[in-house]
Amino acid sequence: MHINAHPRLETKSAESAVAIEDFNRAFESYKETNDLKLAQIEAKLGPDVVTTEKLARIDAALDSQKRVLDRMNLERARPALGGGRGDHLGHEHKAAFGLYMRAGEAPGLKALEEKALSVGSGPDGGYLVPQPVEEEILKRMAHISPIRSIASVREISASSLRMAFSTAGPATGWVGETDPRPQTATQTIADMTFPAMELYAMPAATQTLLDDAVVDIEQWIADEVSVVFAEQEGSAFVNGDGVNKPKGFLSYTKVAQGSWIWGDIGYIASGAAGAFSDTNPSDELFDLIYSLRAGYRQNARFVMNRKTQAAIRKFKTGDGDYIWQPPTSADAHATLIGFPVVEAEDMPDIAANSSAIAFGDFQRGYVVVDRLGIRILRDPFSAKPYVLFYTTKRVGGGVQDFDAIKLMKFAVT
Repeated sequence: MHINAHPRLETKSAESAVAIEDFNRAFESYKETNDLKLAQIEAKLGPDVVTTEKLARIDAALDSQKRVLDRMNLERARPALGGGRGDHLGHEHKAAFGLYMRAGEAPGLKALEEKALSVGSGPDGGYLVPQPVEEEILKRMAHISPIRSIASVREISASSLRMAFSTAGPATGWVGETDPRPQTATQTIADMTFPAMELYAMPAATQTLLDDAVVDIEQWIADEVSVVFAEQEGSAFVNGDGVNKPKGFLSYTKVAQGSWIWGDIGYIASGAAGAFSDTNPSDELFDLIYSLRAGYRQNARFVMNRKTQAAIRKFKTGDGDYIWQPPTSADAHATLIGFPVVEAEDMPDIAANSSAIAFGDFQRGYVVVDRLGIRILRDPFSAKPYVLFYTTKRVGGGVQDFDAIKLMKFAVT
């Protein structure tokens, strides 16, 4: 007799399949209703109120169903934490960490970190969480933080990442086997530094929770901090000013693509103030795509918030095909003109002079810097009868290739 060893996984898979079918049916209804609205506009110079309201309801339903899909993806990214690395030191660290979290007994952790020659451990800086917990937190953050999921991620042990980048690409050429090698042109090298800033969260627990032996304390801390860390860094990767936080790609100087130079982010104008152009609004999206060099377009994607995506959902090609298409599976992205769409709610809404849409190869264009080690400092005094856990990680970020990301500015020029 066949025994299903993973009923929960199969149940989740079935639920995802049903959710994506519901989403696709809703989008088909959306297209039919929008086509009817357009026909009414052409026939009577104004849409029927009932049709407009129906379209708004379906649009809201699409967003709601997309949130359901996003939640399913997030749940799949939250597997239960295992027992660690399996080596003796890993088990020792896990046991000492659990004792510190539940009872505040730190000598075991202190001895382990001294043995491992860790720098900055102790009561002032907190203690390192076990490696499996750190890995799990970072894995979950990659699913929640939209820019982290598409950017290049570098792990460092120092306070900052320093990179040299050729602003014109490496000097190259063709020569015959016995031909003299000509002197290459002098390259322009940009020296860039990305410091890792401190990000913190302070979840609270009752002593009753900590005394409960059934509660997986490592799982609890991962659940508590991964979402808030991801939300904070996600906002900084888009809009951060670089002061005690990463520098977001929208915080760099923006210039019209025709005037672009290294160090700036180029933009394409939408053709209207705070809106798309009234005639052929999707044309500017094609201009945005082709403002990116061919080598970057292969791995490019759109980044925008849900409200902007809802506005674009109505656009069609000259042949009457919708340029926005729903995801083909629960863990896939919707596409726009064939390119994936990443939802980042920290992107601005469409408004006058806003840069509501970004397009580019973010893996080449933006770097996220993680300093190894997530630390926890137990505080049973500041919020009695609760125990606070001051949890910190160091993260930085910034644009590393200014030619890899382009923006759409909602302005005439």
